[in-house]
Amino acid sequence: MSDVDRFVEDAGLFYERLGLSRTSGRVMGWLLTAESDSADAPELAEALAVAKSSMSVALRQLEQAGLVERFRVRGERRDRYRLAEDVFARAFRAKMAEFQTFRELAEQGLRAVGDDPARRRRLELMRDMYVFMMDRFPSLLDEWDKRKDQR
Repeated sequence: MSDVDRFVEDAGLFYERLGLSRTSGRVMGWLLTAESDSADAPELAEALAVAKSSMSVALRQLEQAGLVERFRVRGERRDRYRLAEDVFARAFRAKMAEFQTFRELAEQGLRAVGDDPARRRRLELMRDMYVFMMDRFPSLLDEWDKRKDQR
């Protein structure tokens, strides 16, 4: 197994731990390391040795998550797929919406436990961490945008 093949397989396992399918993760790994910047579904299915139906599900999942973009080259009949522009910054921006949800969950827990100091401490720590992240992440992403433009 080549180093690139190993990376693709490890990407599949990594993204699977994040909640995507293993095939979706393998697609991400393949697109990150491929000589070409895009591929159509049959090319990906063949390269990764998966069924076309599995590839269809994986590509739909990646497209819905904003990780890949579907496009068509003029004169071609098949859709092609490529990594979304600045895919990882986009993924972090999407995750920021989850910070608010975690904060709200912590607030719900705080209301549920009342004045019990030990139980409140854990929930307050959860809430405060997500409030901190909601405050700091936008400036980090702005800094990344500036740094990325300088590359």
